[in-house]
Amino acid sequence: MALPPDLVIFDCDGVLVDSEPTANRVLCDVLNELGLEITLDETIDSFIGRSIEACVELIETEFDFPLPGDFRDRLQRRTYAAFADVLRPVPGVDQAIRRIDRPICVASSGTVEKMRFTLGLTGLVAHFDGRLFSATEVRRGKPHPDLFLHAARQMGHPPARCAVIEDTPRGVAGAVAAGMAAFGYAGGAESDADQLAAAGAVVFTEMRALPGLLGLAARDGTKKAGH
Repeated sequence: MALPPDLVIFDCDGVLVDSEPTANRVLCDVLNELGLEITLDETIDSFIGRSIEACVELIETEFDFPLPGDFRDRLQRRTYAAFADVLRPVPGVDQAIRRIDRPICVASSGTVEKMRFTLGLTGLVAHFDGRLFSATEVRRGKPHPDLFLHAARQMGHPPARCAVIEDTPRGVAGAVAAGMAAFGYAGGAESDADQLAAAGAVVFTEMRALPGLLGLAARDGTKKAGH
């Protein structure tokens, strides 16, 4: 893709909101309480970047561990309670978004409800009003391209003119499979720059660098019409 892109697609967890450490810790705690002995590192390696449905399937098939019917509700309650205490935006992301003068949206493995909660809690939701796309809306989540193609289609832009901002190799793989330019944010505690690069991303560690990498820095620091 010749920069700049016509559409910038953001992942949510780990890219817009610093949620990954908390979410993974809660998931690890809940699974251990239910009797599945799993470490935090194993939780991160197995589940980061996956939808809740993909996580449930993995736990019940590959881990051969049946989950109770209220698992999703229990996990959501615990996660939301933890977020309310500690969740913050990714450092510099609000300022970076304000300097990007092209249409933007979110494509996340999480539900739209979860995105509204976390983005609302961190003051970012107004940037993406009506432009939140979830893996629950497509047949296959990341690392498949379906979610990114769905977001581009809904926003009215061809895949080749889209850029995706991700923080996991699974997300980067999905963006590459969709034929989109992938940028891997490696500034989070659980991000791996080498893995992001190996998956096909242009890697960066500070959100303030993103507009320049995209070639999308509005001179006056404000968004133009069309967001």
